[in-house]
Amino acid sequence: MERCRNMSPLTSIICLANSWKHGDRCIAGINLQTGCWVRPISSLEDGRIPLSMRLINGKEPKLLDIIAIPLAKEGNDFGFESENLSVLPGEWRKQGEVVPKDILRYCQRDHYVLHNHKKYVTVTEITRKPFLQRNTLQLVYVTEFSVEKKLRDTGSNQYQATIVTANGQTLRRIGITDPVFVQKLDRGEQPNVPCLVTVSLSMPYRPDNWEGDDPCWKLLAGVIELEPQNNRNDDIIDIPF
Repeated sequence: MERCRNMSPLTSIICLANSWKHGDRCIAGINLQTGCWVRPISSLEDGRIPLSMRLINGKEPKLLDIIAIPLAKEGNDFGFESENLSVLPGEWRKQGEVVPKDILRYCQRDHYVLHNHKKYVTVTEITRKPFLQRNTLQLVYVTEFSVEKKLRDTGSNQYQATIVTANGQTLRRIGITDPVFVQKLDRGEQPNVPCLVTVSLSMPYRPDNWEGDDPCWKLLAGVIELEPQNNRNDDIIDIPF
């Protein structure tokens, strides 16, 4: 796993998340050289990536884009995240793109999605693990996917997902932070299954009357639909389960 920390300053990643984070975005993906997760972070207090930093020729990075980002060899882990690397000065570049079939190999075979069966993980639970096992990102093959909608006080829609993974784990009512997928839901579209999703942990957030250690909430940070011709149950053969 030490290979996950040894990367050149210009790092090429497959973008697997471009999700909302406090008015800006959280970008994350798989390093093409190492096969490990990377979360580029800025110098802002929570590492979120502002518009001026992430645009490539005036456009948002899309899921499945291959993007080259100037990155340091380390970054602020905020006390619990192992994947963070600081963004260095320089422009981001799009180098190409992949198709969904290309990323099936990165679906992880862990029994749980991010450490446990719950919809959150406490900071204490994560930090008990060795640093390189403090995973806060995971690509998951999903066989069932339902969405619940409710109206925010602002009048916008808020969505939560319930998913069933290829190995039978169910995650219920986790927040959806993929803005492109939310636009599809706003248009009345429904998720196609099977599909791939990126699950990410939030920064610690304690709801009112919360008791116990600080929780980090599991979020649906990216939704990647399989190509129609490959949207078959036998795709699961290509996954390392």
